[in-house]
Amino acid sequence: MSAAVSPLTEIRTMMPAHLKAVARVERAAYNYPWSQAVFRDCLLAGYHNFVLEVGGVVTGYGIMSIAAGEAHILNLCVHPASQRMGYGRQLLNALLARTEESEAELVYLEVRPSNEAALALYETAGFSRIGIRPSYYQARNGREDAVVLAATLRAPR
Repeated sequence: MSAAVSPLTEIRTMMPAHLKAVARVERAAYNYPWSQAVFRDCLLAGYHNFVLEVGGVVTGYGIMSIAAGEAHILNLCVHPASQRMGYGRQLLNALLARTEESEAELVYLEVRPSNEAALALYETAGFSRIGIRPSYYQARNGREDAVVLAATLRAPR
């Protein structure tokens, strides 16, 4: 009998040394990716920035801001070759765990309506659709709306 050995998966704080790898994942996943400079700015801004490493290779990342009682997931991405393996949920859980240390009562995010896998992930994690941001994302044929999602973390004080 043989057993498959899963590669070690770790979520770490994103560091400047991760920026090239994060930008590679971003370019692989999106037609209109953030630049490496945008990720650097997220580090400089003090956002909650994580990388997910699988077997020592950056495979995904998550970025979230927390201010004024609200959290906003700015970007959560897993390399296309590693999607649908639970890594997105691991990153989401890491971000949500960070909100428990804050005063945040709500968490928001935007997602393309065409990204059905992401919508399913967020909805199974307790997010609800609360609105649409028209023409939010750049798309091949112009612009694409964003679905705005929110989850309540705790009752308002």
